[in-house]
Amino acid sequence: MSVDYSKIPSPCYVIDEERFRKNLTLIKQVSEKSGAEIILAFKGFAMWGVFPVLREYISGAAASSVDEARLCFEEIGSVAHTYSPVYRSGDFQSIMKYSSHITFNSLNQYKKYSAELENNSKIISAGIRINPEFSEISQRLYNPCSPGSRLGVTADDLKNGLPDKIEGIHFHVLFESDSYALEKVLHVVENKFGKFFPQLKWINMGGGHLITGKYYDTDHLIRILKRFRENSGLHIILEPGSAFAWETGELVATVEDVIENQGIKTAILDVSFTAHMPDCLEMPYKPKIWGATDPVPGKPTYRIGGNSCLSGDAMGDWSFEKELVSGDRIIFLDMIHYTMVKTTTFNGVRHPSIGMWTSDGQFRMIRAFGYEDYKNRLS
Repeated sequence: MSVDYSKIPSPCYVIDEERFRKNLTLIKQVSEKSGAEIILAFKGFAMWGVFPVLREYISGAAASSVDEARLCFEEIGSVAHTYSPVYRSGDFQSIMKYSSHITFNSLNQYKKYSAELENNSKIISAGIRINPEFSEISQRLYNPCSPGSRLGVTADDLKNGLPDKIEGIHFHVLFESDSYALEKVLHVVENKFGKFFPQLKWINMGGGHLITGKYYDTDHLIRILKRFRENSGLHIILEPGSAFAWETGELVATVEDVIENQGIKTAILDVSFTAHMPDCLEMPYKPKIWGATDPVPGKPTYRIGGNSCLSGDAMGDWSFEKELVSGDRIIFLDMIHYTMVKTTTFNGVRHPSIGMWTSDGQFRMIRAFGYEDYKNRLS
């Protein structure tokens, strides 16, 4: 680890600029070699305090709400590629203001807003989200192709064709997936929706592309994207979220107390799983802790507890090299993507600070939170 955690306040999310730039460099290289446009999906990473670094490598983002679209416009300096399962009438004028592409979840949504699009002074490219009814995602919570899914239109829904002014299609059926999963999806999409390609300008292949993962085959991705682009003639857009921030930073926490009940020792921290790491409970998955392992007989072993009063605000178990005591640091690894975007102030627990470990070996505080942040959400 290049970060000096002794210089980081607790609790705090800290992103390592060096690792972040490494991911951005790889993503930019894949985009240039494949000819695909790769943009950031805010739903996975919206830490706008580091966007000055991000803007050196990419120039666009995918939004799923009017606020995300505005964030793209104001902090990245470009209009967004926007998709939402549903658009509120009161938001749509702002959605158009901040968007270059707007993808609709259903034909009904497109019909509802098509006149506003046509009468808008700015040209906006309209798309439809498709449901190829094929996905290798095993976790139902994240599978948009589950039976009865509310996300996207199926090939049967398009028996009468696409509306004339639809210029693109969008699918999102991957989750931390490799290029071989994408290749399978593309075969299905071509078979079911390829007949519409001649009338289209672009295809958005959504997120879930773990391009910066350790074992991801970027050469294979480049080949299949180039082949698809040459065969279809379509402009390709990818919008990963996790890949941008994958393994770029940690959540620094502190042991505040250690309790024992029926032989189980629990270290209670100054952070909360339900408030600060909700994906751990939603999926669920067990995060990695620096210097800890799965339980090993004979080693000090602890359940890790959060500081909210939710009974289930705990994870476990981990073994450590020594007994934990109040004041010990606990470093949760890979906590920058899909964390801050989902945090809450449940129970009034203080939100962790946000900071960056800079390339020149310094900690820079980006944001600290206090009482007013909790209070202002509820009034």
